Amino acid sequence: MKFGKVEHPENIDFSLPKTHTETFRLLAKQEKLLKPSVYVGCAKWNKADLKGFYPRGTKDELVYYAQQFNAIELNATFYRQFNDLQYTKWYHKTSKDFKFFPKLSQEISHFKQLVGVKDYVNTYLENALYLKEKLGTIFLQLHINFSPKNFKDLKNFVISWPQNIPLAIEVRHKDWFLDTVASSEFYQLLEENNIANILVDTAGRRDMLHMRLTNNEAFIRYVGANHTSDYDRLDAWVKRIKEWREAGLQNIHFFIHQNLEEASPLLASHFIKKLNSELKLDIKIPDDRNNLNGQLSLL
Repeated sequence: MKFGKVEHPENIDFSLPKTHTETFRLLAKQEKLLKPSVYVGCAKWNKADLKGFYPRGTKDELVYYAQQFNAIELNATFYRQFNDLQYTKWYHKTSKDFKFFPKLSQEISHFKQLVGVKDYVNTYLENALYLKEKLGTIFLQLHINFSPKNFKDLKNFVISWPQNIPLAIEVRHKDWFLDTVASSEFYQLLEENNIANILVDTAGRRDMLHMRLTNNEAFIRYVGANHTSDYDRLDAWVKRIKEWREAGLQNIHFFIHQNLEEASPLLASHFIKKLNSELKLDIKIPDDRNNLNGQLSLL
């Protein structure tokens, strides 16, 4: 992910903002179950991006990836529509507890910007539903030019979205964060329709760390800078997630990107170890005996 990339990450203040007060209000109303639902993964599984991750002789990258992680942020679905046969193949290649978190296609979010997209959405969902119980939250990443002026189009889209299919939304235009009226209307729309408000932690867009959850799901897209500070940033997220968990958070979906994606599994391994320790979880830690140990680096 190149979005938010900066030339000198050492000059960025990576500290996490305080939690939005409305987030605590929302979490206080949630039923706190004994064990949270936690999924952690990368954005891609192909060998070209995750160099050094796969042991020599790996025949099927997705099969191996799904043995190491319990989730994938499925960005491939942004670039093209996949048919039911492809989703079915992905379903059968992954373990029973694995989940896919697919991105809505750019035809919907960028080219048509939510206008006249009913048929595209229906086709997308008809095929994606072949993932069955392995379908996680679908997410919509809106074009950076999609501003609060387009709120009516967003509202129409949200209202028409099937309530039984989890959805998360990421906005990028700066006015969503600078205009308090626009942000308030946006948060209210998501909360009323049980839609997750995506948090993006990337160097060049610190405004996207709004810390405002709109349902009982923290959908976090973390973008490392291929810098040693990446580890401290992840440690800070573990502390914040623990705080939210104690406040009532039940669903945690955390996806790790890098400007150079090959280091993503390394960071994910570090994050999972810390999260397991703090939240008393048993999420599988990616195997580092053959690949992560000494073969991947941040720089």
